[in-house]
Amino acid sequence: MNYLSITDAEHFISSALQAEKVPASDADIIASLMVQSDLVGADGHGIFRLPAYLKRIRAGGVNLNPNIHIEREQGATALINGDNALGHLVMNRAVDLAIEKVKQHSVCWIGSHYGNHSGAASVYVRKLAEQGYIGIYMAVGNANHMAPWGGIDLLLSTNPIAIAVPAGDGPTVLLDIATTVAAYGKVKVAAQKGESIPDDWMIDRQGKPITDPKKSAEGSLLPIGGYKGYGLAVMIGLLAGALNNAAVGKGTIDFNAHHDLVTNTGQTIIAVDPSAFGNTEEFINRVIALVNDLKNSSTLPGVKDIRVPGEGAAKTMAERGERGIPVSPELLEALNACAQECGIPALTF
Repeated sequence: MNYLSITDAEHFISSALQAEKVPASDADIIASLMVQSDLVGADGHGIFRLPAYLKRIRAGGVNLNPNIHIEREQGATALINGDNALGHLVMNRAVDLAIEKVKQHSVCWIGSHYGNHSGAASVYVRKLAEQGYIGIYMAVGNANHMAPWGGIDLLLSTNPIAIAVPAGDGPTVLLDIATTVAAYGKVKVAAQKGESIPDDWMIDRQGKPITDPKKSAEGSLLPIGGYKGYGLAVMIGLLAGALNNAAVGKGTIDFNAHHDLVTNTGQTIIAVDPSAFGNTEEFINRVIALVNDLKNSSTLPGVKDIRVPGEGAAKTMAERGERGIPVSPELLEALNACAQECGIPALTF
């Protein structure tokens, strides 16, 4: 396994995007946000996605000179029209607006439509937590990979949700999950590496497990927690899709198959100022107390320690910040194919 430094990864991504006519300032923002997905270990959402993004750009599926603007605004709420921009730019604007509004109103709800895939959800709620706010993110995924509970028609996506709570000097308490047992990006990574997937990730139309990720188009991802995960996916679809006048259900465009079509991706960011509910320092102390209680609780036989949401990501961030991003031979081959197409230097180790 080779490791790519953060600086080199950002430079490579930005160079590739600029070669395809993405403005330099936008390319730098996107590169930084993409690498942040890799930093926390969300390998299916970072630099791995560059070839797919470039395909969409070349096919005319995204607007490289967008007018990302507030379409509707009322009090502590706003709806952003992403004008079919690259998704990282839309969500970057949404987080900036959320920070502006939470300072004014103590709480805010920012919806967006006409966006695109924007990487790991944790990237955006972490930015809010780093400013001292609680952050919540929901989105409709960019392709339907899940059937309704008990059905076979693919009408739902992985519809992720992420929640970040600041914890003082400790790691941000952060949950970032798909409503499916596994995010589809993990299936794509396994397919690229030629690996099998666990038998509880996907089923075919007869309800039998799929373990070959290259056959993923023949089946459905399974929801977390059975019917409860299905229900959660539906509700996120309504709040991030239907509420935002964005694609959901049958209207969802599979961006893996249709690089030239507008996906109208819907996303939602909610920010909360803890000081609206009491002394912020005392709140942080209560967060830390719960984390410590969980960490110090008794374990089952064979369990080494109790983990808290966000702890693993914080550890991965520290390790990859020093060592760099792991790049498999398969990913290196795909990235260097992009480099050749873009006319930029290939990655070497």
